[in-house]
Amino acid sequence: MTTSTQSAGDASARPASATQEPDSPQPSAPASAWPALWAMVIGFFMILVDSTIVSVATDSIMVGLRTDLNSVVWVTSAYLLAYVVPLLVSGRLGDQFGPKRIYMIGLVVFTVASGLCGLAGSIELLIFARVLQGLGAALMTPQTMAVITRTFAPEKRGTAMALWGSVAGVAILVGPLAGGLLTETLGWQWVFYVNVPVGIIALVAAARLVPRLETHAHRFDFAGIALNTIGLFALTYGLQEGQKRDWDSVVWSLIAAGLVLLAAFVWWQSANRREPLMSLELFRDRNFSLANIGICAMGFAVTGMAIPLMLFAQKSMGLTVIRSAMLMIPLAIGSMALAPLAGRLTDQLHPRLLAGIGFAGQAIGLFWLGQVLGDKTAVWQILLPIGLLGLSGSFVWAPLAATANRNLPMRLAGAGSGVYNMTRQVGAVLGSAAIGVLMQNRISHHFAPVLAQQGAPSGGGGGSYASATGALPEPLREPFARAMGESLYLAAAVLVVGIVAALFFARPTHSGMRPRRGADVPAEATAARG
Repeated sequence: MTTSTQSAGDASARPASATQEPDSPQPSAPASAWPALWAMVIGFFMILVDSTIVSVATDSIMVGLRTDLNSVVWVTSAYLLAYVVPLLVSGRLGDQFGPKRIYMIGLVVFTVASGLCGLAGSIELLIFARVLQGLGAALMTPQTMAVITRTFAPEKRGTAMALWGSVAGVAILVGPLAGGLLTETLGWQWVFYVNVPVGIIALVAAARLVPRLETHAHRFDFAGIALNTIGLFALTYGLQEGQKRDWDSVVWSLIAAGLVLLAAFVWWQSANRREPLMSLELFRDRNFSLANIGICAMGFAVTGMAIPLMLFAQKSMGLTVIRSAMLMIPLAIGSMALAPLAGRLTDQLHPRLLAGIGFAGQAIGLFWLGQVLGDKTAVWQILLPIGLLGLSGSFVWAPLAATANRNLPMRLAGAGSGVYNMTRQVGAVLGSAAIGVLMQNRISHHFAPVLAQQGAPSGGGGGSYASATGALPEPLREPFARAMGESLYLAAAVLVVGIVAALFFARPTHSGMRPRRGADVPAEATAARG
């Protein structure tokens, strides 16, 4: 195996040694690439399930812990924020210490934190445990994409990414259904307890099946870490607390400080002459840059859709938790059904075509869904746009992931995976915060005239909202449905950014469509060609 080094002529780089982890086997053979991917997919599946499973239990957590909507939204936002901040670092850690080792450490942290979530007796403790979960997920996620990039040949990564992407479809189905069943029968705590046995199984599978891969030495950019961490936290916290604090000067100061610190982070990455946390070399590849814009929009929309839809089903339609979760079945079935086809087409067709169709379907589906939400809406009217979301989503996940990483050199596989996943989670964090603010705003707007007519105070946006699970009083159901529908329009609008990004994709140079002789494909990927 050859040693990877950075260009001696690059003033911003320093030589990076490449070594094998102790007792490391030779690069994985074709037969070992797929079992390794399946083993890591178990843990990745658990992370995604944990994101969707909580949305169904939102109402039960709010009542069980006697808290309000803003606080319970932080159960999701805190997880996403803790998930996104370390991703740049965890991608580098995988490069330096091996993706298998970092993945397994993250899996242990995530599994233990899941048990702590179930034991939490207050909203504050639950949010703290969710932060630990997010940290564990951050260590795990970049390693899955890095292993795909480093063990599958470029022209076969689309198929591997299709499996990676189809896991999202399965999680979308299993998460809400399992969350509904567990919440109704055993209590909301079990949406977290269920991760413990799954985590143990995933740990055993990873120990046995995931190979040890080449490692690369890195320096850590502590200034960059501080700027990125504080900037993201200030921006997200400001957005999340804006409605609650009536957009006072403190909120705007936090938002402004967050934007300034993130701008300073980008400047520092370009000025750092040693080894920046986020190598701007990655963004020299046009497809990588555009794919990051697209996945940010997708992360925003997917996270922003779940909570309004589940609350609408329970509060306006009066559905049980499990029946609310069943509304997501068409989305999951559509995603799973087309994922293999999307993977094959990713290795054959221009990514502009696939991703453009996928983003357009997602935007249309969310706008359509927002239009039909009402307290008298028939279930079939909701299932049709949800089905469109499932079918079109298959043509977003795999093409974006494969396009983002296909042209990257192997020495940047972990860093590229970290940036890509961070961008996706930045979108999810902003989606959770922005949709949470918009929901509260629209609830207050639509509840005010109804409550005034009844002679009730309107300042709280509906005092009975968090008092009990189940449907709202009849006069509030239609206003609540309108509020949730209008919240979905923001997610639909953000997806238009994804459509524009997809239109500018270039044909990949390392692909099954047009192989390139002498491409940067090391022994790891060559061995996996088969």
